[in-house]
Amino acid sequence: MSTGAAEKSQSASQGLSQPNGIGSKLRRVLVLGSMLVGCGLLLLSPPYLTTAQNYEIHDDPLSPESYSHLASHCSSISPISHSEFASRHANLASALHSLGASAYIAEPGANTQFFGNFSKAQWSLSERPLLLIIAPVVHEGEIQSQVTILSPKFEATRAKLLPVPSYNGVVNYIEWAEDEDPYAIALSALTSTPSTASNLRQKLFVDSSIRKFIVDGLNQASSSTPEASFVDSDTLLTSSNPLPTAEGKPTYIFSAPPQITQMRERKSDTELQILKCVNEATLLAIREVHKKLVPGIHESYARNMMSAALGAAGLKDGGCLTLFGENAALPHGSGTDRTLAASDFALFDCTASLHGYYSDVTRTVALSAHAPLSATQTAIWARVRAAQGAALHAARNGTLARAVDAAARGALAADGLARYFTHRLGHGIGLEVHEEPYLRGGSARVLAVGHAFSDEPGVYIEGEVGVRIEDCFFVNAAGAGELLTAGVGGFSEEPWLP
Repeated sequence: MSTGAAEKSQSASQGLSQPNGIGSKLRRVLVLGSMLVGCGLLLLSPPYLTTAQNYEIHDDPLSPESYSHLASHCSSISPISHSEFASRHANLASALHSLGASAYIAEPGANTQFFGNFSKAQWSLSERPLLLIIAPVVHEGEIQSQVTILSPKFEATRAKLLPVPSYNGVVNYIEWAEDEDPYAIALSALTSTPSTASNLRQKLFVDSSIRKFIVDGLNQASSSTPEASFVDSDTLLTSSNPLPTAEGKPTYIFSAPPQITQMRERKSDTELQILKCVNEATLLAIREVHKKLVPGIHESYARNMMSAALGAAGLKDGGCLTLFGENAALPHGSGTDRTLAASDFALFDCTASLHGYYSDVTRTVALSAHAPLSATQTAIWARVRAAQGAALHAARNGTLARAVDAAARGALAADGLARYFTHRLGHGIGLEVHEEPYLRGGSARVLAVGHAFSDEPGVYIEGEVGVRIEDCFFVNAAGAGELLTAGVGGFSEEPWLP
């Protein structure tokens, strides 16, 4: 350092050390500025960096890395095997043959996932039909299934990339050009299907969720006369008139009857293993997010935390309804983005999928065991939890669905809370989040081994408090209800222990 520079440095040091000098004023300005900057950082920082929980900076609640330990939970669970698809095809072909039907027709959705291993996730619905057609054929006295895919010609290559299984490894692909009638082409392919009797060509079953214009197109193509018609499954079951089955009679299009639609209601052991894991992983994700909840965050922030956790767990289609405080009194939300207070309940209603099968888990949680909950909040939570247990206890093989719903309401009635339980107890769970059968008052459906349901009682006092707790269960081989979340502890036992 030069002599001149040293003198300037010393002079500057002396100036800063003088109480009434320019340096003292500068120091006060710098200190004040640093305080303001610090306050600004506090205001701008995410809530997880400014709370007593003292999270590390890298522990970002919105980052999947914060939940990466969840990834291994379902990593060993396999999808549905080819042999199980073959069994489904055999059962469908046998049912179609016994009902005198020539084919079952569906477009991308849950039932094509069940029978064809593809859904709307792989092939979005449009005005151009892509159809899965499964027909029964008899070969050397054995009823077998013949699988056909009808696709637009310009997308034929993409259609052949779909992972469609078949009985013998053979899938028939038929194409329709833009200037052709796809429905006439589909029916033409069916008339060439080998069968033991020509009358099998006179009745088609279509999936109950198929769009109306598909049915209209099949009807128009089925006959040159106006006699061809669509008949729903109720008419099929109750009609006392014989259906036309002789050669030359019009083809009738029927909504698939219960013998077909109920095939996927009772879950196989493989399906149950998938359902168990996806529900367990969803609950584990809720628990991890609960640990990171702090006062002041918005519902949308907590919802994004859940999306990160579900994705980190290896689940698809993850989504979560997050409701704080009185917003939870509206079962499906308020449209606001409320912030969380220390005395609030936080409701998380979450779903996700694994190999096409869905979870549905709801927890209404307090921030901690020391959260300043009111006596009303605590009492309502306890009664809803008791109602959930009463329903599971009532859910047995041979029990009416309405009796299970009634058991939950009975547990709430003693405290006058049943009138605030405003929806059905539960729904079937599987390839759809909500599917048949349903646990509701008035239902005459009978529970059977393999059925899987949600168990989700709730109490909703608008403007004050809402509590819903949900786990899914299945009817096990012993005929009892068993939680799909049992492997990770099952029921929540306290509001702060999801």
